[in-house]
Amino acid sequence: MTPTRPVWESLPVGVEADEHAVIVTADGTYTPSGRELTGPVDSVEKLDKLVRWAALKPLGTPPQVWIVNQGACEALGWVIDPGDEDDFKDTEALRTRAAADLTAVLQATLTPMLNAGWELRGDPGHVVHLSRTIGKFTSMVDVVLEPYMWTYWNKDFGWNNRLGEMGILGSPTAGTYLPDEDLPAARELGRRLAWCAKHLGVLPGPTPARTGAAIVDKSKRERTRTGKGLVVATAGPVPPLDGAPRGDLEPAAGWTRMPDAQDLDGTSRLVSIDQRAAYLASAGMLEFGYGKPTHLTGGAAAAAAVGDKGAPFGLWRITLPPGQSLSLPEKLPLPHPHMLTDQPVQTWVTTVSLDGLREPVADGGIGADLDDLDIAEAWVFPEQGRVLDKWAKILREARKVSVDTGDAATKLFVGSCYKGYIGRMVNPDMWTATRMQHHHQPVWRAAIIAHCRWRGRRVAMRIAREHGRWPIRTVTDSWVYLLADGEDLADESAALGKMSVEKDTPLTEPLQLALASAEDVHEVKLTITAAFAEDDFADDDFEADEENTDDGEGVL
Repeated sequence: MTPTRPVWESLPVGVEADEHAVIVTADGTYTPSGRELTGPVDSVEKLDKLVRWAALKPLGTPPQVWIVNQGACEALGWVIDPGDEDDFKDTEALRTRAAADLTAVLQATLTPMLNAGWELRGDPGHVVHLSRTIGKFTSMVDVVLEPYMWTYWNKDFGWNNRLGEMGILGSPTAGTYLPDEDLPAARELGRRLAWCAKHLGVLPGPTPARTGAAIVDKSKRERTRTGKGLVVATAGPVPPLDGAPRGDLEPAAGWTRMPDAQDLDGTSRLVSIDQRAAYLASAGMLEFGYGKPTHLTGGAAAAAAVGDKGAPFGLWRITLPPGQSLSLPEKLPLPHPHMLTDQPVQTWVTTVSLDGLREPVADGGIGADLDDLDIAEAWVFPEQGRVLDKWAKILREARKVSVDTGDAATKLFVGSCYKGYIGRMVNPDMWTATRMQHHHQPVWRAAIIAHCRWRGRRVAMRIAREHGRWPIRTVTDSWVYLLADGEDLADESAALGKMSVEKDTPLTEPLQLALASAEDVHEVKLTITAAFAEDDFADDDFEADEENTDDGEGVL
């Protein structure tokens, strides 16, 4: 049977990126829409002439020159031989060596461009950042080396020694990487660049997280120019917390229980449901705080949580009661990850969790009054609003275009943009440049994670009421159930944040036996993971991937 071309290779190519990017192959140069510009670029001097002649304009990021496939790199003298993969026990060691070799080769060969007035911004690698100043005007361009993208391997591009999604280029593992041949690869890359320009309003950044940041900044510039909409221009670091929790302020859900006979009786499927684009949905819904927060203690802190519109955005030091003192469902995790079964816990939470704990048990909370939570301290932000609403709208609408056209490559990329950006909010080292520091918003990220967690718990309570089913595992925003044939727990709505079927696998006799005979929750977890393993890339937002990007580690 002849394999069919992926849908995305047949989608139309627009002209939206033509003034902003150029694609170079071994045989010639092209606009993203496919118009041929020049012959081969077989020297760094010709690359310099091409960049100056093209006079490309920025679009959210500096303009880009994409060097596609190995032949185009070889023509420029950009060849490395880091060794054979089989000679390395750790693939990361191969990547590290290759990255160092690439930097050395580029530094040795870029002299003609440097002599022509260009300056390097940082060490050259899979992206060569160049700038050139004439008078008071500085022009910038990024030269992207597609064959060497794999040498940049952080948690945007790979995970646990596995080559993952490489930004706009796609994922070799998921089958969305560019075609092998020069012209088809150039055409498909051009299509994706034009798609980004049209639907995201920016060129793709060097990582998905940077693309997410570029969309924020474009919206910020528009709001500053028009005077309409909220603009946040400063970082929002976590204030100095007395007794700060170890790890995440608001941990994502992660829980497994032993299934009992009632769970297994009459069931025939193992099904995972998850919130569709969960983090993106929450980012668009929430009001985030900004400005310099005020520190309150004692009665003043407790009083600040009382307001006509509920508690303002902030961090609150509360006491979580012991789980066993509450009338909580046995087949769900405790309402907050910091809560313990047998003793009270004093901890810090965001306003999202403060509100969630006050909800009735039937809606996922514990039915607490503010007095029950014993607010001892707070950091309250002076301003708040839906700062990321425009950002979320752009990504939401772009994602819908991808879904409607069957464009798996851009759909995965959009997911990586919002997951990567929200994940990178946590670490100030990601945003050291003065013009980027406002992206450091760890309390926003904590609120988004908390919002997804509480929303999922509320849904789990509804499912228990309406279907009599309880989950056996939850990871981030995914809930795993044992169901009978014909049972459907998904929401009818296609809106973001609603529950959709993520994975659905038959409950075979060996699988049922493994679940029934598991000696502890770790065995249950391993059994579920193995059962779903074949579907790792089967559906859109396997948001367990969100775990792999949202802790903010790695390098941008």
